Amino acid sequence: MKNKFRPESLMMTHGYQPELSEGAVKCPIFQTSTFVFKTAEEGKAYFEIAYGLREQAKDENLGLIYSRINNPNLEILENRLCLWDEADDCAVFESGMSAISTVLLEFLNRGDLLLYSSPTYGGTDHFIQHFLHKMGVHTIGFTPNQSKEELIELISKSGYADRLALIYIETPANPTNAIIDMQMCREIADYFKGDKKEAYVAVDNTYMGPLWSHPLQHGADIVMYSATKYIGGHSDLIAGAVLGNAEIMNRVKVLRTFLGNMISPHTAWLLLRSLETLKVRMEQQAANAQKIASFLTNHPKIEKVHYLGNLEENSHQYELYKKQYSSPGAMVSFDIIGGEKEAFQFLNNLNLIKLAVSLGSTESLAQHPASMTHIGVDSEVKEKLGITEKLVRLSIGVEFADDLIWDIKNALSTVKKEPIKEKKLIEVAN
Repeated sequence: MKNKFRPESLMMTHGYQPELSEGAVKCPIFQTSTFVFKTAEEGKAYFEIAYGLREQAKDENLGLIYSRINNPNLEILENRLCLWDEADDCAVFESGMSAISTVLLEFLNRGDLLLYSSPTYGGTDHFIQHFLHKMGVHTIGFTPNQSKEELIELISKSGYADRLALIYIETPANPTNAIIDMQMCREIADYFKGDKKEAYVAVDNTYMGPLWSHPLQHGADIVMYSATKYIGGHSDLIAGAVLGNAEIMNRVKVLRTFLGNMISPHTAWLLLRSLETLKVRMEQQAANAQKIASFLTNHPKIEKVHYLGNLEENSHQYELYKKQYSSPGAMVSFDIIGGEKEAFQFLNNLNLIKLAVSLGSTESLAQHPASMTHIGVDSEVKEKLGITEKLVRLSIGVEFADDLIWDIKNALSTVKKEPIKEKKLIEVAN
């Protein structure tokens, strides 16, 4: 009887044949730039596929050519990442921004319209605001609380409705944890697509993936990751990933070939190592985050906690969460009573939790979005989105939860702002 193994089980072996590597139980590092063809005809066939000159036949393999195009470590890693999202194919990159920028460059042309969610990662926001505009791409930003009807009207009145090419969303939003309806974005893309022009939906799933959310199952065409975060998870590498169907990924991989922004064999090997413990790490992080969010919710110096586990039942955000996510995740943001002064007092007095701007690693990290990751976002936009001077973002790691709570409690005790006497029920802002 044949059994369908779960992804966490297949992370140890999928895509790797020990007999091709002297019987090594773990995949070695293929630290080479160049691979030998058996025949000239074989080399020709490989290049035809690599350069997008023809589609790959059903039973045809793209053989190894050059590590800028493919490498055993890259291929095994891409095969294993596909399992989590049930994608046809995957492409790995040298950074999350490299993955994001490649997608934006491939699916947007001069005169096209990009609809994107806000807030989004600071690097992505900068690329959209400063680089895409140079390319002649039109952009419209929207917030999580805007409805399908509002967005359709916004696009229709833009004058570029017939040029909508891509809807780009980051959900939950960084750093507020507000949720965007992926299925709604799919419906908007379908509403504006033409006979000869497709409108794609791309989702940055770094916050929740690949374990707690699977955007391809909720209408997305493309899912992206900063693999530096949970997938890598040890603060020792930089990487990104893009997943989707075969046609989309062929386009992404062809552009990657010419941009040359793939990861190195060594980085791929490190990610293969990390994938083996991905589930146990993320589950521990989520369990710790739940305890920390509970502690913060009841603390007199905290005004509001932004955490998916605190969503009010039967609210629109809650219904989206139950439909599109399997866990509240391990990101906890909160508004401290006061402003930048009080936020900095808290951050400067942490001991176990480190002051750093990344997320999703084994160690817990804290940062101040308004003055760090989102410093380049327009001040009025930040205020509108809730990225204020009092907002602090925590990325919860795998440490002992009680130790993390002690560290947070101790740092909060140094904050000199007088607490307010009454505090509203804590919930994620809609």
